[in-house]
Amino acid sequence: MSTSKGARQPTIKEVANRAGVSPMTASRTLAGGRNVRPDLQERVMAAVRELGYYRNENARSLRPGQPSGLVGIAITNLANPYYGNFALGVEEIAAEHGRRIILGNTGEDDARERQLVSDFIGRQVEGLVLVPTSGDAAHLRPERLGDVPVVLASRQVEGLDVDTVLLDDVGGAYRGTISLLDAGHTRIGFLGTSSSVFTGQRRYRGYERAMIERGAAIDPAIVARDQQDVTAASRAARLMLDQRLPPTAIFSANNRNTIGALREIGRRIRDGLPGPGPAIVSFDDFELSELMPVPVTIINHDARLLGREAATLLFSRLGDEDAGAGRTVELPVSIEYP
Repeated sequence: MSTSKGARQPTIKEVANRAGVSPMTASRTLAGGRNVRPDLQERVMAAVRELGYYRNENARSLRPGQPSGLVGIAITNLANPYYGNFALGVEEIAAEHGRRIILGNTGEDDARERQLVSDFIGRQVEGLVLVPTSGDAAHLRPERLGDVPVVLASRQVEGLDVDTVLLDDVGGAYRGTISLLDAGHTRIGFLGTSSSVFTGQRRYRGYERAMIERGAAIDPAIVARDQQDVTAASRAARLMLDQRLPPTAIFSANNRNTIGALREIGRRIRDGLPGPGPAIVSFDDFELSELMPVPVTIINHDARLLGREAATLLFSRLGDEDAGAGRTVELPVSIEYP
């Protein structure tokens, strides 16, 4: 990771000097702007943006030079139990180093991620572990974070040289799709996240590679790549299964998409619609997968291990300022057949 040695956060005095106001006026502006003229507030906020200033929320409670003992974790979907296990993995390693975690949810929203990182820095976290969104990453660059190291989990961000822990997304999706082709399926649907999401790109690439290698046609009518939650995935599965030639199997790129597909399959079974449900391959395990109405093959990995690996990289970085360029670790996945 290419942090510049000695980097620090700007002070309120530097913000005041940039804005041409007193430190008291700058502080009052950041505390809500009471009794500060609008034009002065505007100058202060412009200086804050230019300098990349983050308000220190812990300033009253910390002695000078005392570390906060906090690690910030930002995930994309707090409703997904997968990320709960991921956070537990980070917490286990943090506890071994005498640190505590604070957790935030971005909901795949770039603006929420920027605000969350700003809040974490304001609370003087010692390091950050992020499952990043797919937007602009200027707020994660060393010149904005100073000497606070960041580790990315599950996804890379183009142009950002930081420690990263990934899964074998391409290989897992390839092997899962091959298992369906080996079972005799040729009309295989794809349910995944947006093509702008790093894991969505990689898992589609594995699916596509398997289909092309075996000479199986990829029909856009049964490829859906925009689902971020169960409800949207259920709608996408319904459109697929209502086709004149529905898929006989579906590759699902994450567990929320899988649950959405199974919800729709269950509805069709309850309504007595003809035909067996499609075979399912799910990237990521999910709760009660063994009790589903159709067999589900799982491309499995340990979310807690992913969190532990990310935290291990973070504390390695905290212990060695000269650790060099960002490191990338890719964790294997396994296939579990029903």
